Amino acid sequence: MKRRDFLKTTALGAAAGWAMWPADVWAATTVRLTVLHTNDMHSRIDPFPNDGRTNGGLGGMARRATLIHQIRQQEANVLLLDSGDIFQGTPYFNFFGGELEYKLMTQMRYDAATLGNHDFDNGLAGLQRQLPHAGFSFLSANYDFNQTILKSRFQPYKTFEKQGIKIGVFGLGIELAGLVDPKNYGATMYLDPVQRAADMVKQLREKEKCNLVICLSHLGYKYETAKMDDRKLAQQVAGIDLILGGHTHTFMAAPEKFTDSNGHETLVNQVGWAGINLGRIDFNFSKKNKQKINVATAVLPVGQPVISS
Repeated sequence: MKRRDFLKTTALGAAAGWAMWPADVWAATTVRLTVLHTNDMHSRIDPFPNDGRTNGGLGGMARRATLIHQIRQQEANVLLLDSGDIFQGTPYFNFFGGELEYKLMTQMRYDAATLGNHDFDNGLAGLQRQLPHAGFSFLSANYDFNQTILKSRFQPYKTFEKQGIKIGVFGLGIELAGLVDPKNYGATMYLDPVQRAADMVKQLREKEKCNLVICLSHLGYKYETAKMDDRKLAQQVAGIDLILGGHTHTFMAAPEKFTDSNGHETLVNQVGWAGINLGRIDFNFSKKNKQKINVATAVLPVGQPVISS
């Protein structure tokens, strides 16, 4: 499978002529940020058996680590993010309670993740036990843990800087009531994700002066009911550049694009589940004014050779 077969490019602004620029001129005037992302890994450490089943031979954390390493060797500015449900689904979780997942993600140098509903499957105490093994940040803007043993353990957002480009990342989780046994989340309070997202955009744009705002969401991609999802969030909260979703295990060939009345574009993406795919989104920024010039996206199957275009 060749990368050009699933590479999708979206123009943002005056992108028509950029590809014709000499490579040295392009490199001197732009900064490329590569965002890699996963969701709903569900403790899938090994590849799926290659026995004729759907997705047979795909996935596996060792293979993902190799792919990420290859991309980091090629790209100077990489962010690696996850949208929740790291836990639950294989005997690895049953035996080790999430320790292995966090240790392997730390070795892969994940930068940040958010919490999914299954990350509460061993209760707040079980989550607390595993957090020391995670060498990356957990971001949660709409879960209030102040009345629990996890008070002050999570940040609502985090900022990163890559070659002068400032990126703000925040996390949103799904309502736990009805999905998780109440004893597993205790006094955790669920806050309105729309209001909290608007708060985060204001904080990251106005106070932190971020050039790019990313939401790690475990709300789910799309529901036919009034239940909040990533598509509704993109349409109701202005100022988010990228929503990286989870929960619904949605395989998307390319991000969905929403444009508000001011012309601001929000991309929504999700890459299935179980580490079968690694999502890649390349943002190119002008060095002069730090504005986005264009975006290129790809879905990278983990376990199949990828040929760079």
